[in-house]
Amino acid sequence: MTFFRLQIAPLLFLVGIFFLNYLSRIILAPLMPTIEKDLKVGHDEAGSFFLLIALGFCIGLLVSGFISSRLNHRRTIILSSMAVGGTLLVVSVSHSLSGIRFGLIVLGMAAGLYFPSGIATLTNLVNPEHWGKAIAIHELAPNFAFVVAPLLAEALSGVCSWRGVLALLGIVSIIVGTVFVLFGKGGTFPGEAPNVGILRTMLVNPTFWIMIALFTLGNGSSFGVYTMMPLYLVAEKGMDRAWVNTLIAFSRISTMVASILVGWVSDRIGTKKTLTGIFIANGIFTLLLGLAPQSWIVVIVFLQPVFAASFFTPGLTALSQMGSQRIKNVAVSLTIPVGFLLGGGGTAAWIGIMGEKESFSLGIALFGGLLFGGVILTRFLKFSKD
Repeated sequence: MTFFRLQIAPLLFLVGIFFLNYLSRIILAPLMPTIEKDLKVGHDEAGSFFLLIALGFCIGLLVSGFISSRLNHRRTIILSSMAVGGTLLVVSVSHSLSGIRFGLIVLGMAAGLYFPSGIATLTNLVNPEHWGKAIAIHELAPNFAFVVAPLLAEALSGVCSWRGVLALLGIVSIIVGTVFVLFGKGGTFPGEAPNVGILRTMLVNPTFWIMIALFTLGNGSSFGVYTMMPLYLVAEKGMDRAWVNTLIAFSRISTMVASILVGWVSDRIGTKKTLTGIFIANGIFTLLLGLAPQSWIVVIVFLQPVFAASFFTPGLTALSQMGSQRIKNVAVSLTIPVGFLLGGGGTAAWIGIMGEKESFSLGIALFGGLLFGGVILTRFLKFSKD
C-alpha cells in the first residue's frame, strides 16, 4: 500500500507522457489505408514510413544520454514532449513526400529522447523491489495507445483528414509537456553520456548483445506487426476498414491486463523464465497470424497482441538488472534504439515489401518463425547483482 500511496502519482504522470509519445509513433497505422490513397503510395512505401520513424527514434535514443547529461532527465522529458508536438504539427501541413519523410525522422528523434530519461526517472522514484510492477504500469502507456489509435482514427475520420488527426495530437502533446513543467516530479539528476569505458564494458558483455536481439524480436512482434496489420487485413483479407480498426482496438484491451500480470509473474518466478514462456507463445500466435485461415483470423488477432505486448515488462526489467545506474542508463540508450530500428521499423518495412511483392501473410509468418530464436537466447542471459 505504501508503494501505491507514495509513488503512484508521479509514476502515472510519466505514463501519460509516454502514452502520447507512443501514440504519435503509431497513429499512422490505422490511418495508412487513407494515407496510401491520398499520397498515392504502395505498401512498401507505407512500410518505409515506419522505418523512418524508427530510424529517427534510434538516433534520438543514441543522443539522449548526451542531452540528459547536460539538461537532466526532467528537462529532457519536457523537451521530448514539446518537440513531438511541434513535429506533428509540421508533418500535418506538409504536402510533399520528401517533407513528410523528413518530418517522420524528426518525430522519431523527438520521441526517442524520452525513453532513457523516463526509465531512469521511474527507477529513481520507485524502490527496487517494486521495479517489476512499476515498469508494468509504465508499459500500460503503449498498450493503451494501441487501443486508442484505431478508435481515435475512426472517431475523427468523419470530422477531419489524417492531417487533422496529427495536428490534434501535436497540440495535446505540447499541452501535456507544459503541465509537466508545472507539476511533474522526479528526474532532477543528470543522465550519463556514453563514454569509452562504459561502451567497452557494454560491448564485451554477451548479455548486452542478447538483449539487443530480444528487443529486436519483441519490437517486431508488437510495433512492426501492429503497424502493418490494418493494411494486411484490409488489402489482403478484404475486411472493412472501420471494422478492422475497431477489431484491432478491442484486441489490445487485454494487453493492458497482461502487462500488469506479467510484471507480477516476473517478480515471482524471475525474468528469464517469464521471457522464455512469452517467446514460445508469441512465436506460435504470430506464426498463426500469417498462416491461419480466414475463419480463424479474428481469434488470432485477439490472442497475438497479448503475448507480443507482454515482452516489454520483463524485457525492461532485464535491462534494469544489467548493472549500476550508469550502466543501466547506457544499456537502455543503446539496446532500445537498435531493437526498435531493426525490430519495429525493419519488420514493418519487411512486411510492407512482402505485401507488395508476395503477400503480407508470408512476411508475418516468416517473422513468427524467427521469434522462437528468443527462447534459445534467453537461456544465456546473465544479470549483475548490483
